[in-house]
Amino acid sequence: MKKPHIAVIIGSTRATRFADKPAAWLFENVSKREDMTFELVDLRDYDLPFFNEVASNAWVPSQDPRAVKWQQKLAEFDGYLFLTSEYNRSIPGSLKNALDQAYKEWNRKPAAIMAYGSLGGARAAEHLRTIAIELQMVPVRSGVHLGGTEFFKVSPLGANGEMSEVDGVLQPSLKATLDDLLWWSEATIAQRAKSA
Repeated sequence: MKKPHIAVIIGSTRATRFADKPAAWLFENVSKREDMTFELVDLRDYDLPFFNEVASNAWVPSQDPRAVKWQQKLAEFDGYLFLTSEYNRSIPGSLKNALDQAYKEWNRKPAAIMAYGSLGGARAAEHLRTIAIELQMVPVRSGVHLGGTEFFKVSPLGANGEMSEVDGVLQPSLKATLDDLLWWSEATIAQRAKSA
């Protein structure tokens, strides 16, 4: 069986986003795995309009070439690892719009989450899991949560330290998350091949 190919999707697009710091830490660490391959996918690199198609591409092919380009990129992957902030108890609008711009491409693939914020992005992660279920993804149980004291150690809202200061706290949950992601990636790859 081929190694699962996983997208690490940066969900925030704000000019002043904090995402770049945890994204660099996350990508450095996932790249150490030898049982999966990873690609960083930054929503800033996709000029997605607000969803304005006749319907989801589950029913009607999308017309906007920007949406089609996004769908084609998503189709390359066997699973997704979302990096999300928490905005007002949910995910950023940019991430919700990106999720809505595709349907078939998400189906029957696992979704893992690293979330951050004062409460570890827990409410955003729960909301994202619910959206993933509707898009026929398989949300994995484990997740990485950068919150509380650790968040304020590395965030510009606090001490703005290096991610190395919280590495030891995050590593166990990252390992559990990646192990879940591997298991479900291999399972869904096999089942998608069987039903192709």
